[in-house]
Amino acid sequence: MTFVFTAVRAVFLFIIVTGIKNLQHASGHWCFSVKKTELKNKIYPVMAFLIFIIIWETVVRVANTPEYRLPAPTAILEEFAKSWKILLGHTGVTLLETSFGFIAGVAVAVAVAILIDSSNMIERIFMPFAILSQTIPLVALAPLLAIWFGFGILPKIILVILVVFFPVTVNLVQGFKSIDNNLYEMMLGMKATKWQIFTKLKVPGSLPFLFSGLKISAAYAVMGAVISEWTGASKGLGIYMTRAMSSFKTAALFADIIIISLLSILLFKAIGYLERKFITWK
Repeated sequence: MTFVFTAVRAVFLFIIVTGIKNLQHASGHWCFSVKKTELKNKIYPVMAFLIFIIIWETVVRVANTPEYRLPAPTAILEEFAKSWKILLGHTGVTLLETSFGFIAGVAVAVAVAILIDSSNMIERIFMPFAILSQTIPLVALAPLLAIWFGFGILPKIILVILVVFFPVTVNLVQGFKSIDNNLYEMMLGMKATKWQIFTKLKVPGSLPFLFSGLKISAAYAVMGAVISEWTGASKGLGIYMTRAMSSFKTAALFADIIIISLLSILLFKAIGYLERKFITWK
């Protein structure tokens, strides 16, 4: 009997050890496959971009295209190397305008969204004006802001606020309305206060909507600052762009556009990082 028990226990332990080894092997193989897939997803876009740059450089060189029409990538790099101090100064001004405008725009949007959520009457009164504000082109609005508030930093910040305000407000209001009705009824049944419902249910439930609005705003905030600089500024990527266009310095124009794109991408990525930190359950 003891012998049988020992044999069964040995077989049982063998099965467990073998299963663990197979599981570790499968897990390691799965992790390797995942890492390999992630690496491919990162390498392919880089390879495509490098191929595009090589084709661009080759076509410009072979066709002997004038630089004022289409500069080669190497000419753009030379412009970066030659004018990096000037570009850095203009970038700092635009980044300052974008940062102040983005933060202020988000703060105003959150406050307005909370007001709209608190009263249907406020929503009916306010939303038509919010929609109307988005029908006015930024290029037409920027000169008006310059006339009303001068050529300093204030009209630039106001334009960025207008760009940021609408997507964040609309998405956040939609998030407040998309809460789970069962949870809402349960909290009402437990005699929860409005503040408790707001902080424990509405705020966590609306975070994905909020960050969706922030991502949309991040993609356009830098452009709002640049457009406002077109109408009058002493420094900034927008005024640098107009000067490059008027003097047919196309390589400088491309360098300016690249910096604007990088700033927008960095802001978008920063919002994505914050989203992963705040929304841990996704």
